[in-house]
Amino acid sequence: MFANLSDRLTASFKQLRGKGRLSEADIDATVAEIRRALLDADVALPVVRTFAANVRERAKSAEVSQALRPAQQVIKIVNAELVEILGGEARDLRFAKHPPTVIMLAGLQGAGKTTLAAKLGRWLREQGHTPLLVASDLQRPNAVTQLQVVGEQAGVPVWAPEPGNGVGDPVAVARSGVQHARDKQYSVVIVDTAGRLGVDAEMMQQAADIRDATSPDEILFVLDAMIGQDAVTTANAFAEGVGFTGVVLTKLDGDARGGAALSVRGVTGKPVMFASTGEKLTDFERFHADRMASRILDMGDILTLIEQAERAFDAEEAEAMAAKLAGDGDFTLQDFLGQLNQLKKMGSMKKMLGMLPGMGQMREQLENFDEREVDRVEAIVHSMTPAERTNPKILNGSRRQRIAKGSGTTVAEINSLVERFDQAKTMMRQMARGGGKGMPGMGMMPGGGKKAKGRMQAPPKKGKKGKSGNPAKRALQEQQSANRAAQAPAGSAFGLGQPQATQEMPDLEELQKYLR
Repeated sequence: MFANLSDRLTASFKQLRGKGRLSEADIDATVAEIRRALLDADVALPVVRTFAANVRERAKSAEVSQALRPAQQVIKIVNAELVEILGGEARDLRFAKHPPTVIMLAGLQGAGKTTLAAKLGRWLREQGHTPLLVASDLQRPNAVTQLQVVGEQAGVPVWAPEPGNGVGDPVAVARSGVQHARDKQYSVVIVDTAGRLGVDAEMMQQAADIRDATSPDEILFVLDAMIGQDAVTTANAFAEGVGFTGVVLTKLDGDARGGAALSVRGVTGKPVMFASTGEKLTDFERFHADRMASRILDMGDILTLIEQAERAFDAEEAEAMAAKLAGDGDFTLQDFLGQLNQLKKMGSMKKMLGMLPGMGQMREQLENFDEREVDRVEAIVHSMTPAERTNPKILNGSRRQRIAKGSGTTVAEINSLVERFDQAKTMMRQMARGGGKGMPGMGMMPGGGKKAKGRMQAPPKKGKKGKSGNPAKRALQEQQSANRAAQAPAGSAFGLGQPQATQEMPDLEELQKYLR
């Protein structure tokens, strides 16, 4: 969503790099470019004015003029201001002292409240709570049925005494749902309310009546991040008509300009607490302003990536695999298949790769990444026998033809997978044993390897110093050379003695092919 904004901001910083001192003209030009980038991203005008003024004031202060690297200080200031307009520090849900905690969802129709209710219920269940979903949206056709379906997928019970489709009293359903949760000792109640089409006075009053009947501890305003400038009008209308304590952004995986995410906190003063980043129930996360600012500035989001990995990967299995790589054990295709299955639990490969720093410079390659390649690799490995997965060296021509037919691929793809697997296995073993420092596998890094571009060339060898024409002096030179050769140990680091065989490591381009 923030791809265009990220590119514009990154480009505005390039003209500052390499300058030992920034003039006022440099700062004004950079701030003007940032202002245009925010306006193009549909950020509300008052928010843009405040942001630009703060950046200009801090950029002209002593913290930049006295810095050794002024350009980096400006980037630091922009990052800090982005964190501020996105909400600062993340706020946790407020839970009631005496359960159940009541959470009411409100927002426009089509913002994704029903699916979000199941996502939030699933997230709370993973946190150790016992949530209950209450179907108070009796206006939209099949809204009750949809909540029951997604609630079952999330493993969260649903309270739905009315069939909906225009039948029943939503206020009575919400009140009875809270009482049912109190009787059955559910810890959290999530009330799904009907959406409104714009500023609908009747439906807004219905939301206010549900609020008065349930006395919610949290009222979450569900905002579609793709609606742009209209987010300001909608947020103000709900703040006046119902009031809310926090914001949940949905459809952050869309291709809109994303101004709503940068505007809502500055306009309403309420924090963004959660973000929905896809259609799956697992595409839901806490909103961290500092991490989102880091993504916008193309600095990655490693912390979120680590948290997702911790949830998806089994710690004991990961330790056993690390010990296997560092020891004498062999990393097989069966092990690779297990790692691949755990990797798929983390979600979309595109999203994970997009959290790495600097991936904005590879956005085109990232967009062209085919998620189905992972499925093809999995099909190839599944088509092998246990013996073939353990020892790929036994894969002769007939076996490879059988695997290609069984997986719907070609023999060339089988050959490519086996070759890249061998290269990656060698690299991982070198990293596990050497810790990535001073090991032969450093040829895998950018700038290293036989095919790496831009590699530093070795300096030309100097010719040997000519022997003296004086017989006595030449005899002394030969004697000194013989003494040095006799004192040097065989195979020393300076190339004397017997040469040792070296193993050529796969380069970065080959690794990228394997990962792709």
